[in-house]
Amino acid sequence: MSHKAAKIGVTSLVLLTAFGVLMYTTLGESMQYYKYVDEVVAQPDAWKDKNLQVHGYVVPGSIGKKRDTLDYKFEIQRNGQKLTAYYTGVVPDTFKADSEVVLTGRLTPDGFKATDMTAKCPSKYEAAAPPLTAAPK
Repeated sequence: MSHKAAKIGVTSLVLLTAFGVLMYTTLGESMQYYKYVDEVVAQPDAWKDKNLQVHGYVVPGSIGKKRDTLDYKFEIQRNGQKLTAYYTGVVPDTFKADSEVVLTGRLTPDGFKATDMTAKCPSKYEAAAPPLTAAPK
């Protein structure tokens, strides 16, 4: 192997290593996993203290709000599995029982601590039923 080829090889290796370390440190902190409630509940230790987006449906009757604050506690569920969630902030107008939500935050031993919430009401997106017409006589 020539001296010139060795220099090119070492330089390439150094640059690739530096690029890899830069990518890992940049993306490692901001990387989020997107999971459904039942996936998180099935393996809580695997998701503890990691940046997550958790998708589920608000359990009817579970929404509680601490008086004179914007602190909410509620449950989200999917496929019969439930997860307690906490959120502080202004909630979307569509946040209510049975609404579909995606929470961003971290799983803790107490439940899911959300820092961001997206909610939609499924009835808003369903097609309207056709009008009833009288049968011909």
